Amino acid sequence: MADRETEERAAQLRAEITEHDRRYYELAETTVTDAEYDALMRELRALEEEFPELIVPDSPTQVVRGRAVTTTFAPVVHTVPMTSLDNAFDEPELRAWVERIHKRLAGVAAAAEARELVEDGAEPASDEAAEASAGGAIEAPEEDDPEVVYVCEPKFDGLAISIRYENGRYVRAATRGDGRTGEDVTENVRTIATVPDRLGKGAPDVLEVRGEVYMALAAFAALNERQVALEQRPFVNPRNAAAGALRQKDPTVTAGRELSWWAYQLGEIQGGPTFATHHETLDYLAGLGFPVNPEIRRVTRPDDVLAYCLDTQKRRHDLGYEIDGAVIKVDDLARRQLLGFTSKAPRWAIAYKFPPEERTTRLNDIMVSIGRTGRATPYAVLEPVFVGGVTVGQATLHNEDQVKAKDVRPSDKVIVRRAGDVIPEVLGAVVAERPDGLEPWVFPTTCPCPVRSQLVRPEGEAEHRCIHPECPIQRQGAIEHFASRGAMDIDALGGKRIAQLIEAGMVRSVADLYTLDWERVAELERMGATSTANLRAAIEASKARSLDRLLVGLNIRHLGPAGAEALAMGFGDLDRILAASTEQLAVVEGVGSVIAESVTTWLSDPANRELLDRLVAAGLNTQGPDDNDGGRSTTLAGKTVVVTGTLENFSRDEASAAIKSRGGKSPGSVSTKTTAVVVGAEPGASKVTKAEELGIPVLDEAGFVQLLETGELPAGPA
Repeated sequence: MADRETEERAAQLRAEITEHDRRYYELAETTVTDAEYDALMRELRALEEEFPELIVPDSPTQVVRGRAVTTTFAPVVHTVPMTSLDNAFDEPELRAWVERIHKRLAGVAAAAEARELVEDGAEPASDEAAEASAGGAIEAPEEDDPEVVYVCEPKFDGLAISIRYENGRYVRAATRGDGRTGEDVTENVRTIATVPDRLGKGAPDVLEVRGEVYMALAAFAALNERQVALEQRPFVNPRNAAAGALRQKDPTVTAGRELSWWAYQLGEIQGGPTFATHHETLDYLAGLGFPVNPEIRRVTRPDDVLAYCLDTQKRRHDLGYEIDGAVIKVDDLARRQLLGFTSKAPRWAIAYKFPPEERTTRLNDIMVSIGRTGRATPYAVLEPVFVGGVTVGQATLHNEDQVKAKDVRPSDKVIVRRAGDVIPEVLGAVVAERPDGLEPWVFPTTCPCPVRSQLVRPEGEAEHRCIHPECPIQRQGAIEHFASRGAMDIDALGGKRIAQLIEAGMVRSVADLYTLDWERVAELERMGATSTANLRAAIEASKARSLDRLLVGLNIRHLGPAGAEALAMGFGDLDRILAASTEQLAVVEGVGSVIAESVTTWLSDPANRELLDRLVAAGLNTQGPDDNDGGRSTTLAGKTVVVTGTLENFSRDEASAAIKSRGGKSPGSVSTKTTAVVVGAEPGASKVTKAEELGIPVLDEAGFVQLLETGELPAGPA
C-alpha cells in the first residue's frame, strides 16, 4: 500500500499535469516544455504501476490528453474516438514495444490454434493457450509468426483535427478534445488552403479524415515579424501560434495566420472501398486530394524502424515545419484489431519522442556583450540547463526590440531552445509564473568596458553600438579579426597572445603590431626566443597579403571578403579607393550603396586615416590584383563548391558569386562531383550528412576564404 507521502505526490502530479493541459489546450499557453511534461507523466505512471490503488478514472494517465470542451465552440461527438499515443523515449523502449507487438500477435495465433484443437476434441498445447482461447472472438492471422510491416511517419508538432465530408463536400471539422467529444472549428479550418472543400469523383458517402493542423516555419517567422512590428509579443513556437489561430472567433484572423494541414489517418468511412493496410488508406486519401506527408515510409525490420527514427531526428531541421518525434504504426488493419487499445491509446502505434530541444529555466540576469565592431548584443544569463545535448548557461536575446517583444525579465522562468548546432535562444517567458512586481528590463546606456563609454542606437537600426575608439573590448576583437585567417592570417597571433600584448601596453591598434619592441616581447611570459621569432615572422609575412584582405582586416562595417575583393579589383590600389566618392564606390559591381556609405564613413574618421598611414608606412601591400583577364582569378576552375548555412562575411549570393567569378560552380545540392562543402551557422543537415557519407571535405568560413584565394583545400580539419 502507498504511504501518505506517495499518495500526496500522486495527487500533486495529477493536479499539476491537469493544469498544464488546461493552459496548453484551452489557452494556448506553454508553462512547461514537452520534455518536462513527459517527465511528470512518467513519474505519475510509475507510481500508479507500483501502487494500482492510486489510479483514479480521471487520472491524466487514464484519459486522452486534449482540450476540455468549452462553451466557446459547439461540441462534436466523434463517431470513431480520437485517441492519444503512448511514448517511447529511447531505443530500448522502442524495441520493447516492437517485441510486445510480436508477442501479442504470436499469442493470438497460439490461442486460435488451441481453440481449433478444443473444437476437434484434442487437448490444448498448454494451460496458457487454453486460457487464451476462452474469449473465442478474435480471428487470428493464418501465419504462426507473420512478418510485421510498420508505417513510419513524422510526429508533427501541431493540433489533431478530424474533418468530415459527406457526398464529397466539406461539412465539419472538430478538435480532438477528450478523445470522444471535440469542439467545432469548421469555419476556421475551412480557411486552410491545403484542406479540400470538395472531393473528386469516387468520394464515399461519408469520409472522416484525421490529421494535423500546423504552422510552417516560414509562416511562423513572418507572423512573428508582424508581431514585433506591431510591438506585440511574438509567439513562443509554431504550435502555440497554430493553436491560437484555431481559437479565433473570426475566421478571417485564422486565414491570416497561414495554417497548413497533413492528413495521416482514416476515421469513419461509409460507401467507400475497403482496405487491408494503413498505407493503402494513405494512398487513397492522397488520390482524393488530401496532403499526405512525403516523409512516410513502410519498413519490415525492427532495425529499420529505429533507423527511420534516428534518420528523421537527424533531418528534422531540414523540414519546413516542426516535428518532435516519429510515429510508428502497424500497417495491417486486421492485426490492429487483434492488438486493440488500452484505456487511452492504441497498442498498435507508438510515438518515438526526440531528445528535447526546449527546456524551462530561470533567467538570472540580462547582460550586454560588445563585438569587434562595437555592436552591443543583449544575452541571457541562465540557471544552467541541459538542452539540445549540452548544458546551456547563456542564450542570445538579439537586440533591444526582441527583449521588449518577448517581454523577458530577470527572475522570469523562461523557455530556452537549442536546435541542432544553433546558438541557444530564449523563446519567451512563462508569464503565468512571473513573480509579482517584476519590472521590464531596460537597455543600458553605458558600455560594460572599463572606459564606460556611451552606447548609442543609430536611427533606423535595431542594434546599439559602442562608438568609443578606446573601448578595450572592441580593441581586442578588432585585432583578433585583423589577425584571423579570413583577413591578414597572422598564424601565431591568437586571442591569448593579443590580450597579453594589450595588457602589457604594447598594442593599442593593429598598426602597433608592425612596430613591436621584440626584445620586450621576448620577455613576456611564455614567449622566449622561439615563440618571439615565430610571431615576428608571421607578422612580417602578413605585409604581403593582398589588398582585399587588408580591407577586410580593417573591420569596416558591412565590408566582407566579396565587397573588399570588388573594391580591390575595381580601383586597383588603396590610393584610388581613398580618393573615391561614395557614388564612385557604389557603382562597382558587388559593392552597392550600403557598403559604399559604410566605407566612406569609416575613411572620414581622422583616427582611421592615421591608422592607414601607419600601415602603409609599415610596408603593407596596398596594390590590387593585376588586371589580367579583367582581374579575375581562376583558382576554382573545374571545381564545384556547395555552401550551406549562414556565413559571417558573405551573403549566400556573395558566396556564390565569389565561387563563380573564379571559374567554379555553386550548385544547391551535394553530389559525387562536389569538391567541398562550406558550412556556416544553421546548415542544412542533409547536405552535411551527404558530404560526410561521400567523403567530401567540409570547410568552415576561413577554409572557404583560403580555397577562394589559392584553389587549395586546407590541410587537415577545417
